[in-house]
Amino acid sequence: MRVVLDNCVPRTLLRHLTGFEATAVRDHGWAAIDDGPLLDRLEGLCDVFVTVDRNIPFQQRLADRPFATVILQARTNRLIDLLPLVPRLLAVLPEVRPGHVTHLAV
Repeated sequence: MRVVLDNCVPRTLLRHLTGFEATAVRDHGWAAIDDGPLLDRLEGLCDVFVTVDRNIPFQQRLADRPFATVILQARTNRLIDLLPLVPRLLAVLPEVRPGHVTHLAV
């Protein structure tokens, strides 16, 4: 399963996604690209897009995308605050389906 972390997710979270082919938006040189064009570029590149952007479901049409979106909701987007969500993230990754949005909150 191919996972891509949004620019707003700390790249250091990649170390905790063992067992998955995980990269970050920055790895592809797309850090400055707006959400719509970014999501277009992710098609065919990933199975799951992980973000902390709680507004993305209201701003973008995710149901038509060929990948799932997981939104991590913590106090901040710092790694220390996101780490408690990692076990749940690892558990849901194999179960998510294209076009669906999954919210994981602390």
